[in-house]
Amino acid sequence: MRGDLIVTPQVAHFRGRFLPCSIGRSGLIAAGEKREGDGATPLGRHRILGLLYRPDRLSRPTPWATPIGPTDLWSDDPADPAYNSPVRHPHGFSHEKLRRCDPMYDLILLTDWNYPHAAPGKGSAIFVHTWRAPRRATAGCVAFSRSDLRWLAGHLMPGATLIIQR
Repeated sequence: MRGDLIVTPQVAHFRGRFLPCSIGRSGLIAAGEKREGDGATPLGRHRILGLLYRPDRLSRPTPWATPIGPTDLWSDDPADPAYNSPVRHPHGFSHEKLRRCDPMYDLILLTDWNYPHAAPGKGSAIFVHTWRAPRRATAGCVAFSRSDLRWLAGHLMPGATLIIQR
């Protein structure tokens, strides 16, 4: 469909454009095999549920974007009752900082991978974010250049489908 973002290991397709992208360092994996920390990107259909951005670095990309604050984190600890969900500092379980020193999380599209009702250990934080370097592998997320990600964020709507395929 026209509103779907289709991702393969090296390129994504959306609205007639082909965009270079990166996936997890361990490649693609069947959704049922995904595990926390495996570095794989789960195959399948995932919904875009939200958009986070750094207001100190970017203007609000869309009216539905939510700012990332200095204490915003994302739990990645399967033992945490808040596993695979946003949490705030201080937080006593393992987590990722959403407000990073580098620009990787300046803009984040949130997916419904194991969220909002997380099964512990099935993988957390499958985001769409800015890559570290062109085509450099991620920890399991999908990543794009900053300019392509900004374009996507301006054209995707909440509920859009991210299709990850071979």
